Amino acid sequence: MSSRLNPYISFDGKAREAMEFYRAVFGGTLALHTFGELGMKEPGQADKIMHGMLETTSGFTLMGADTPPGMEHNPGNNIAVSVSGEDPDELRGYWTKLSGDGTVSVPLEKQMWGDVFGMCVDRFGIAWMVNIAQPEG
Repeated sequence: MSSRLNPYISFDGKAREAMEFYRAVFGGTLALHTFGELGMKEPGQADKIMHGMLETTSGFTLMGADTPPGMEHNPGNNIAVSVSGEDPDELRGYWTKLSGDGTVSVPLEKQMWGDVFGMCVDRFGIAWMVNIAQPEG
């Protein structure tokens, strides 16, 4: 397996719901492992997600988990997930689903550099950037 770079998102008890939502957006195979499956039997924690991984046919990988007990959940505004490519139908489909119940900060439209680009925050508070590259020539 070659090296890969992908986002890993921590959630405050909503990892299962969020990862299932992202599977509905991008398709693919979702593997979810709970704290209980991996040995933690604390009441209220066993059903939470210790590790989740979504792998899509487009080659995207997204990982996420619930914040473990004893650690503080600190959502930040310094990270975003970028989805980019050249297939406008595919990328607009992702945009529609991600921004649907979220907040759009930059509408998905042609930008000064020539690409179609938009930014939104989804219903889970995760920032997304979608860039549709324009064919060169």
